[in-house]
Amino acid sequence: MTLQTPNGMSRRHFMGHLAASAATIPALNFIAHVKANAAELKKKNKACILLWMSGGPPSIDIWDLKPDSKNGGEFKPIATKGNLQISEHMPKTAGVMNHLSVVRAMSTREADHNRGRYYMHTAYVPNPTVVHPAFGSVVSYELGTQRKELEIPAFVSIGGGGTSPGFMGMAHAPFLVDSSGRIRNADMDDVSPERLQQRLSMLGVIEDDFIKSNRGEFPQAHKDIYKKAVNLMTSKQMDAFKVDQEKAETLAMYTGAPAQGGMMGGGGQFGRSLLMARRLVETGVPFVEIDFGGWDLHQQVFNNLKTQKLPALDAGISGLVNDLKQRNMLDDVCIVWMGEFGRTPRINQDTGRDHWAKSWSVMIGGGGLKGGVAVGETNKDGDDIATDKTYLPGDIWATVAHQLGIPLETVHQSKRGRPMKIANGGAAIKELLS
Repeated sequence: MTLQTPNGMSRRHFMGHLAASAATIPALNFIAHVKANAAELKKKNKACILLWMSGGPPSIDIWDLKPDSKNGGEFKPIATKGNLQISEHMPKTAGVMNHLSVVRAMSTREADHNRGRYYMHTAYVPNPTVVHPAFGSVVSYELGTQRKELEIPAFVSIGGGGTSPGFMGMAHAPFLVDSSGRIRNADMDDVSPERLQQRLSMLGVIEDDFIKSNRGEFPQAHKDIYKKAVNLMTSKQMDAFKVDQEKAETLAMYTGAPAQGGMMGGGGQFGRSLLMARRLVETGVPFVEIDFGGWDLHQQVFNNLKTQKLPALDAGISGLVNDLKQRNMLDDVCIVWMGEFGRTPRINQDTGRDHWAKSWSVMIGGGGLKGGVAVGETNKDGDDIATDKTYLPGDIWATVAHQLGIPLETVHQSKRGRPMKIANGGAAIKELLS
């Protein structure tokens, strides 16, 4: 049997490359060269899956319950396989919490939906002078460009409205698809191959003339992106979007119910999206974001959580962790769960919770991080951080960057030449590092 290296190269072929390298590299540097090659091979498998809870989820009812407080609400905490408790309505997730941890000391200052979304995605507060890239675009730039074998986009967003690539440029914008893998705002079903080729030829002439007019970088960028989009039509890697190729029992593991043709409710869509994310990172995509909306729970928070949100969340998270574990992928794939902020400890007159950014939680795991850990602590009523250390979105993304092999000293430049530290200079959370 021929042994295979992580990138599929035969052992004999790989050793041949090393021998050739050794002939040209001074002996004192050879070991360092081998280590560098090993590090690059390891980075090829690294990825992050972001579970984006659009609307702002009540982490006090999911990851950091307060049963002895007037703010605690209706739910009770249960034990997990980790060293922490979570909601009673997340029993399947409790069984995999030895692989996941919760940062319970998030304290951010943006309690507006749009500003909070921007801050949590970029690690920067909105600034009228610069548009910062979402972290998925940063990963696309840092890792996607190194994966020459990757024919599909390096940043895929499933079910969401997309985020800005900022000064990274449109080549690193998210590739938008729905939970069935259909490209957003694109309908090519009625276009014959001949008609498509005619359109592309016409577009090529127009864009070539526009590029020659020296009107900046945008015409060339648009042409490059469109070329990539055309290449997608013939790439075998597009099969990663075809969740229906999976066995029914695999999909059921993600949705918590037998796979049925008509099962396209919130839970079904979220489960399908997570399964698609696993297929994408398995193909080599380094960053996938899944948008699971509907968390702006100003009314009937407990009923909505119990009957709709938490069953889907519980099945989806546990299904993803177990599937990655079975495929020996979990140590290479970071999983991040977050929204734009948390929700008020105080329950309002409509039995809901309002916007709250002072003290809330983010779940993070996989990727070689320590599991089963609660980082930080809120007070008895959940309305303040009880530990000295608080955390910002930059600390979450710095932790992910560290696990993906992206140096934290990396600095990018805005279009105006301003230096921008990766993750806004955040620090990897030491309690989570192996």
